[in-house]
Amino acid sequence: MTQQQLSGYAPTPPAARMENHGNAMVKIAMQSGQDVFARTGSMVAYEGFVQYEPNPPAVRQMASQWLTGEGAPLMKCSGDGLLFLADYGADVVCINLNDDALSVNGTNILAFDAHLQWGVQRVKGMAKFAGQGLFNVGIAGTGWVALTSRGTPIVVDCGRGEDETYVDPDALVAWSTNLKMKGKRSFKASSMIGRGSGEAYQLGFSGQGFVVVQPSEDSTDRLRARG
Repeated sequence: MTQQQLSGYAPTPPAARMENHGNAMVKIAMQSGQDVFARTGSMVAYEGFVQYEPNPPAVRQMASQWLTGEGAPLMKCSGDGLLFLADYGADVVCINLNDDALSVNGTNILAFDAHLQWGVQRVKGMAKFAGQGLFNVGIAGTGWVALTSRGTPIVVDCGRGEDETYVDPDALVAWSTNLKMKGKRSFKASSMIGRGSGEAYQLGFSGQGFVVVQPSEDSTDRLRARG
């Protein structure tokens, strides 16, 4: 085996703060003073000098709300070099926020710039449709976010709001928080939408923004509240 045979897999010079290296890995251009929060255990390689701080104070403040059974699931990464992250081969989507805000399923967060505002928040209006509240991580500001998806995701631009986009909540990864959201409930026994005994729930989105949906409907590890 020659080095030339492997050259196609070598990292390319960074073109952005966060970008894909293949479908299942994110490459982050690290610089001093520009720290990153990343999913604990997601580091697969790095070049240069990068340090890791598990369970940093900013994360500990959220730990009581972040139900994982293992404490806070984020580590703080700092230093200079290239950092490569992955999550068991899941697809990765890099999003550059420009004074925007996202609501993200906590299990789909891979990394985000530490200077962004973030916190665990309840998704309003879900309890009456799903029988329980839904808790996500809100991320806002200007900076980069890397999300994971179980399979190649679809990013739906909701346009100007003339048409609504309906999504199975269990396949939902993230959405722009400025979108209008409403629930829809179906009781038709012959319904083929969603899973279960024919009782299906969908979330409708409209307005300016986008929705990220994965080709998976497994909600067993979705971030939820204690109790």
